[in-house]
Amino acid sequence: MGNIIVEFSNWIWGTPILILLLGGGTYFFIHSGFVPFRKMGYAIGLLKGKYDNELAPGQITSRQALSAAIASTVGLGNISGVAIALNMGGPGAIFWMWIAAFVGMATKFYTCSLAIMYRGKDSLGNIQGGPMYVIEEGMGKKWRFLSYIFSIAGVIGLLAIFQANQLTAVTQAVLLEPDTMEETVRNRWIIGIIMMLLTAMVILGGLKRIAAVASKMVPFMVAVYFATVLIIVVQYFGDIPSIFKLIFVDAFTGEAAMGGAVGSVIIVGARRAAFSNEAGIGTAPMVHGQSQNDEPIREGLIAMLGPFIDTVVVCTLTALAILLTGVWQSTENDGVKLTLAAFEIGIPVIGKYLLMLSVLVFALSTMFTYSYYGHKCMNYLFGADKADYYNYFYLITIVVGAVASLEVVVSLVDGMYAVMAFPNMIAAIYLAPKVKTAMKDYFQRMNAKS
Repeated sequence: MGNIIVEFSNWIWGTPILILLLGGGTYFFIHSGFVPFRKMGYAIGLLKGKYDNELAPGQITSRQALSAAIASTVGLGNISGVAIALNMGGPGAIFWMWIAAFVGMATKFYTCSLAIMYRGKDSLGNIQGGPMYVIEEGMGKKWRFLSYIFSIAGVIGLLAIFQANQLTAVTQAVLLEPDTMEETVRNRWIIGIIMMLLTAMVILGGLKRIAAVASKMVPFMVAVYFATVLIIVVQYFGDIPSIFKLIFVDAFTGEAAMGGAVGSVIIVGARRAAFSNEAGIGTAPMVHGQSQNDEPIREGLIAMLGPFIDTVVVCTLTALAILLTGVWQSTENDGVKLTLAAFEIGIPVIGKYLLMLSVLVFALSTMFTYSYYGHKCMNYLFGADKADYYNYFYLITIVVGAVASLEVVVSLVDGMYAVMAFPNMIAAIYLAPKVKTAMKDYFQRMNAKS
């Protein structure tokens, strides 16, 4: 079964999905008039809450929506995902992660604008947003089968099994160091159950509690991680130019990649960027669709900051720590253990504990938010009255993820992400002209007021 999952993931993450995500994102980038570059400052200004409207439909503020979206994306994909990218694709994969991030910003601008533009209602009459509602309300009932494909893949792909697996691995490596296989297995079960209980305390309180916790955790976790990596970067400051040169040269030569081909470097970079910032996958529109905002373009502009913070800032920090310390040339470690090795070299004695703290906060914040995404998919498929059952299924799978194989876990999540991307991107491309029209109207109105 594990081999089938791995093979399916590798097959679906071939040329078609990369054309869809990178090609679609490039189309949005150009179609929008390069909005990620032109409106970055404006988008940051919106976070001050000047335009927040508590009377607008929705459950949370735009800032809380961005925090919740970043809480799900700034997670272990930034710590172990970057390590996996360097192991599989070499330093050049980081360059393609950056490229994927900028086109991902345009993708999030479109998909999250549409999430406000085409909101629907669940079986209890509550306003809901997300790709499944965008498809149904924006494209029409005849396209509803795409909503079902997205939601079924979301129920499986948005489980927190990857986070549980990697948090368990780093906890064992830093705190426990078991001597026997029996101890390893026993510890994994114990850690898995503790994670499940911590997650239950937050997710059973619904979206408002998840958003409230995420908006407090996100600034803290990014600041701690930034400060920790800065300590490593300062020590190796003189090597930074050569590391950036290595990234750029390897991106177009592929010399350090396992396959030695530029194509494989691009695929690894794009795949890990998609896993990290989730642009085009359709997760962020589900939470941004709940924002108390009646201006779709404003929500889209705020949402597009997510991939920049996630991939250009946080993923680059991890890459620098791994490349500057030289541990990327070792194939003994994979995933989070490779990043752990970098922190142990860069900051002896306490480095591994600082990473442990970052991993703990990153993983838990992602676990909290993913539960909401899966709950929303369940709501769409089976009705609001049955959606709460998903939370209990979700909590059980955290324990399963803690004891499962890393390769199978990554492949299952990657495979379902790809399945989710197809309906989301098809809808966004189909409805892109509506966003362009709304954008022109929005900035005309804003300019008239100023």
